[in-house]
Amino acid sequence: MKTKIFNKKLLVTLSIVLIAVMALFIAGCTNNSNTEETTTEPPVSTTENVAPTSVGEGQTTFTFTVTDLEGKETVFEVKTDKKTVGEALLDEGLIAGDNGEFGLYVKTVNGVTVDYDKDGKYWAFYVDGTMASVGVDSTEIKKGSTYSFKAE
Repeated sequence: MKTKIFNKKLLVTLSIVLIAVMALFIAGCTNNSNTEETTTEPPVSTTENVAPTSVGEGQTTFTFTVTDLEGKETVFEVKTDKKTVGEALLDEGLIAGDNGEFGLYVKTVNGVTVDYDKDGKYWAFYVDGTMASVGVDSTEIKKGSTYSFKAE
């Protein structure tokens, strides 16, 4: 008899806990416009059919997109004779940063500075829409590839 009562209490308690966990999960998944979204997904573009700004001179051309913290995109068509994306972007003044033991730590892109040490934000480097596995200064320019920096 005591076992039945204990089992019923346990079942009720577990049900209440499960409902509370589900409610917290649902509340956490709802979109609250007052909170900043923290996701690894790149921001959605706010530009539509904007012609890229052409910069540089050279035989190689690639598309470079900058997405700021508000999701605003700026697109560049970069022409260069440099071998790496980093060299080309530095040469055109589109990026700046500090050289460290792992290469160039980009803090400024298209005149916008973010610094993880100061504000918890950083510039993420993408190749063909996927976060790059190496730094911008080690990424060789490949025909047909697109490159971007996104503030995250």
